Amino acid sequence: MKVSTKDKIINAAVLLFNQKGFSGTSVREIAKSADVNVAHISYYFKGKGGLMEHLVSEFYEGYSKTLEKAADSMIGENTQERILRVIFDILSYQHDNRQLTRFVYREVTIDSTLIREIMSTYLMKEKYILQLMIEEGQKRHERLTLPVPHFILQLKSLLMMPYLQPQYITEVLFMQPHEPYFYKRYFEEVKIWIKSVFRQNDAALMN
Repeated sequence: MKVSTKDKIINAAVLLFNQKGFSGTSVREIAKSADVNVAHISYYFKGKGGLMEHLVSEFYEGYSKTLEKAADSMIGENTQERILRVIFDILSYQHDNRQLTRFVYREVTIDSTLIREIMSTYLMKEKYILQLMIEEGQKRHERLTLPVPHFILQLKSLLMMPYLQPQYITEVLFMQPHEPYFYKRYFEEVKIWIKSVFRQNDAALMN
């Protein structure tokens, strides 16, 4: 299957941005790596800044669709099961797009106009969906054992951590985050945490 010029640029940019950082990568380096003319980058993305905006938006578009689909597919199930489905599908999405995920998560730690715009759209939407699932569960007497904002913060940290600390995972813990077994095993560990968050509620319902 022939790769389009646009996809060649995207693939080269993601690789170089991860290796050298956004600021440390030039448009010429991207063009050379993609084996395209520099003018193609201007044509498709209007420069390096437009390319970054495209990459971040592309990642979060896919992320949001994954989140919505997972949440909608489990309507009627208890909150734990819905959240676990969301987590597994997001971990799968991140693994399938691991180079892009790593780049984007590193970029959202930097304060910029673009990142603030993303925070006010995609990430606020994510918070809304998670909070809605929790509130629906509360109507059925399914309650968290910690405040909702703290739960979302800890969950986000667990989802992002493997892509913010890949060297630590590989060189210190001797694990291979690029292998499919990693995110599947990681999901099982996150599942234990999710169950502990709801454990007191489960005990209360049994009494």
